[in-house]
Amino acid sequence: MAGKLRKFFQEKILFVLFIGFAFGILFLIAFNKTVEYTSTNESCEACHIHPHVTESWKLSTHYDNKHGIQVNCVDCHLPPKGEGYLPAKIRASAIDIYGYLFKDHESFNWEAKSTVEQAQHFTYEASCVKCHANLFPLQLTKEGQDAHLYYSQNQEELRCINCHLHVGHFDPNAKHESNIGFGKEMQANIKIYEEPTPVDKHEDFTEKIPATPVDFEMVAIPGGTFKIGSPADEPYRDEDEGPQKEVQISPFFMGKVEVSWNEYLAFYSQTGAEGRSTDTEGSRTEDDVDAITGPTPPYGQPDQNWGLGDRPAITMRHKAAQVYCEWLSKVTGKTYRLPTEAEWEYACRAGTETPYFFEGDPKDFSKTKLWNKLFGADTTNINSYVVYDENSMAKTQPPSAVRPNPFGLKNMLGNVAEFCQDWYAPDAYSLLTDGVKDPKGPVSGTEYVVRGGSFKSAAEEVRSADRDYTKTEAWMKTDPQMPKSIWWYSDATMVGFRVVCEFDENTGNHN
Repeated sequence: MAGKLRKFFQEKILFVLFIGFAFGILFLIAFNKTVEYTSTNESCEACHIHPHVTESWKLSTHYDNKHGIQVNCVDCHLPPKGEGYLPAKIRASAIDIYGYLFKDHESFNWEAKSTVEQAQHFTYEASCVKCHANLFPLQLTKEGQDAHLYYSQNQEELRCINCHLHVGHFDPNAKHESNIGFGKEMQANIKIYEEPTPVDKHEDFTEKIPATPVDFEMVAIPGGTFKIGSPADEPYRDEDEGPQKEVQISPFFMGKVEVSWNEYLAFYSQTGAEGRSTDTEGSRTEDDVDAITGPTPPYGQPDQNWGLGDRPAITMRHKAAQVYCEWLSKVTGKTYRLPTEAEWEYACRAGTETPYFFEGDPKDFSKTKLWNKLFGADTTNINSYVVYDENSMAKTQPPSAVRPNPFGLKNMLGNVAEFCQDWYAPDAYSLLTDGVKDPKGPVSGTEYVVRGGSFKSAAEEVRSADRDYTKTEAWMKTDPQMPKSIWWYSDATMVGFRVVCEFDENTGNHN
């Protein structure tokens, strides 16, 4: 009897194992078929609601090329099989399905998702190099060889999409070359100024750039005394913001807004180095405007195709900003320069001593606060004065987007961060003496002070006392040229500058 029972149970166990094995095989087949189907271009198109994703892919060299090779969605947007393909696919699918079902499609900022900062989260370097194993094919140009050599020497810091961002989704406005034509568009039938604006007193004026149709507003900043830096108990304060010191500031003029593309291109068109002859006979003097050599053509599109006009000029290096001020001084007969750090903070605060020049606590606006993460924050006030990560749509905005500070200056805390003429030092304030007049910062250094937040900054990073500095190596990482440009940054879309004009003998101050 016991033997029969044993045989019965053995048969049952074998039957169950067989059924389990069969179901396992069927499950694996079904799972594999599901993975295959959801990896097709048609499946991707069904879920992704980007209005131009398929169209731009079909216009790219990944779809239509002389080799007849078609690169599919998963070839770029998932890692190669055996290198985390399945976990990445499950994660991406979950995010996509959730977004498709529960998010407002109209609220997606597709332009921002096409930037390197965001594209690197869903484009895989391993997939690029799997297909492009040979970085030095025979038909590669000299410029391409230099760029790929630089990449091969810096693979831990660079990604293919730093230079080839639009190779998979064609963008007709993107440029991956020296932009010879940049800034050469000319408007007809517009008034050209013949003389700069004469200034004989300390009051607001509109500067006119001679031989151009461009003008811009300058605000008279009164002299006074203030405390530079932030108190030790200010939320989100950094160590380099102290100790606070009392500083005296002489009267000066400051640009109402950051230098716009209109203004910068007036300089670029008159001084650009491309095609200009070198004076070998020495006939030019230091007083000649033509003695100033301006920027060479940029690589790509410096404005990121966000627009020129009155938007702030961006991506120029600190040297280019300094040369712009030198040129502006020569053509107007005034003394233009970058602001000192003390002048910048004094003008930004405009008589206030709080974290912002308007009412508000950084803790009430910051996303680092759990309550704000979960339920949001009332950002009505800060949004009316500052272009930052919450309201910028991930790009610069025209000056009309915000209200001015009490001195009448716009965008001091956001839109683009701004160069100062001071060398940066984390202990710069500790070297100041209380009551010092018009300090100019350390006598030497390796990087320059940058003040004010940008369209990328969080609320805690747009406080009046927040300090930053140029990061030359990081901001030039993906410049593919050899040698790298001395005029244009390749990785700093969030930095620009505004000018100050000294109240001196050239502007009516004869003291």
